[in-house]
Amino acid sequence: MAVAEIQNLSVRYGSFVALRDFSITLPEGCIGLLGPNGAGKTTFLKTMLGFISPASGGGTVLGKNLAKQGSEIRQLVGYMPEQDCHIPGMSAVQFVAFAGELAGLPANQAIRRAHEVMEYVGLGEARYRLVETYSTGMKQRIKLAQALVHGPKLLLLDEPTNGLDPKGREEMLKLVKSISHGKGVNVLVCSHVLPDIERTCDEVIVLLRGELKTQGKIRDLKSITGEPVDVELKEANEAFVQAASIKGLNLVERRGSTYRLQSPHTLAETNKLIFEAAQLSLSQVRSMRVATRSLEEAFMEAVRG
Repeated sequence: MAVAEIQNLSVRYGSFVALRDFSITLPEGCIGLLGPNGAGKTTFLKTMLGFISPASGGGTVLGKNLAKQGSEIRQLVGYMPEQDCHIPGMSAVQFVAFAGELAGLPANQAIRRAHEVMEYVGLGEARYRLVETYSTGMKQRIKLAQALVHGPKLLLLDEPTNGLDPKGREEMLKLVKSISHGKGVNVLVCSHVLPDIERTCDEVIVLLRGELKTQGKIRDLKSITGEPVDVELKEANEAFVQAASIKGLNLVERRGSTYRLQSPHTLAETNKLIFEAAQLSLSQVRSMRVATRSLEEAFMEAVRG
C-alpha cells in the first residue's frame, strides 16, 4: 500500500517556486529523500504535515487529505525537524510527554510512553535533566523521542545525523534502521548525506530545484546496464587484457589489478570466459563480482539528467 499519494503539487514562497508540479507515490518501508540544499526537501515534509498550504495540486498522506486534514495527519505522523525544538525549562521526559499530549494521547499514557521511548533512544538515565543542558547528540535523540512518543505510522526525519560526531552518527543510523526495519514504522529520511541514506534506506527519491528527478530502489539505481563484471587479480597482468580480448571480453575500466569487463553473453558464460582468459594468461583471480556504481554516481547522473 502507498503511504502517500501526491499529485501535481506546487508550493510557492511569494514569487519563488519551492515545489513545481511534484507528483509521487511514497511506498511503504524506509525511503530516502535526497537533494542538494534548497532542493525543496524540507518544504515537502512540511507540506505533507499540513504546515504549508500548496499553491496547487494535493494528495493524501496515510489516506488523509493533504489540504483538509492536516491535524489528523499530524496525529498519525512523527516529525523530527532539522532545527532544535525543545522548550526551555522542561525536563526531557516532560517535553516528550507534552509532545505526546499534543498528538492526542491522554496525559497518563503520554508520560508512560515518554519513559519508554526515552529508554529506547538511550536517554533513560538523563530523562529528568533539562533539555537545554543536553549535548548536540542528546538533543538529536530527544527530537527522535518526541517524534516517536505517540506511536506514528509514518516518521519524517529531517537531517537526523546533523551535527553528530562519528560515534553519535553511527548510533543514530542504527536507531533509524531499527525503527524502520524492526518496528514496522514507515520512515522518510531527508538528507544530503548519501552514505547515511545508503545505510538505512531501501529506496530513494531525488529532488532538484523543486522537481522530481528520479525515484527507485537503491539496488536498481546502482546497477549498470549490461552487467559488467569486476575481476580482481592477484597482481596486474597485461597478458590478461589480451587474453580477455581474445575471448570476446571488452575492457571497460582498469583500477590497479582490478579489471571491469563486459560481454554480450549471459553472466554465467561471461564468468566462464573470464576463467579461460585467466588460465590463458597465467593470472590468478582473487575475486569476481557484478559491477555496480556508487549511490553518489547514481545521484549525480539523476541531477545532471
